[in-house]
Amino acid sequence: MEPDFLTLTIGRQKNIALIAHDGKKAELIQWCKDNAEILKKHFLCGTGTTAKMITDQTGLPVKGYNSGPLGGDQQIGAKIVEGKVDFVIFFSDPLTAAPHDPDVKALLRIAQVYDIPIANNKATADFMIHSELMDEEYNHNVINFNKNIRQRASTIK
Repeated sequence: MEPDFLTLTIGRQKNIALIAHDGKKAELIQWCKDNAEILKKHFLCGTGTTAKMITDQTGLPVKGYNSGPLGGDQQIGAKIVEGKVDFVIFFSDPLTAAPHDPDVKALLRIAQVYDIPIANNKATADFMIHSELMDEEYNHNVINFNKNIRQRASTIK
């Protein structure tokens, strides 16, 4: 019998996405500076403007995707689905409306579906990055999507 869940492994070297709304970019950059010794051990990526600003101001190499409003949040979400992002730091601004809010919600949703650690503020990011799990492999369970698709396809007429 096929299992309902599959076990995936987040490696010792994490694939970390760094994202920040405009009003939180300075805070994320400072957080990256404060945690540069840890971050430099991992593969970093991020949405366009944030990635460029972090690299320029910290020297950390951050692979940039598109800016959030131009699809960058969706690109990061796609990388989660592909298994190429397994950890998200997203300093969101809860007090400012974002025109691409549906994209942000989709990114958060896909991170939940794939059981990806995600921090939406500095306190959570601090707890995550200073966890003993940062230097270890971590196994987590995700829904067996192939089984789910086969079951759905067999019931839809």
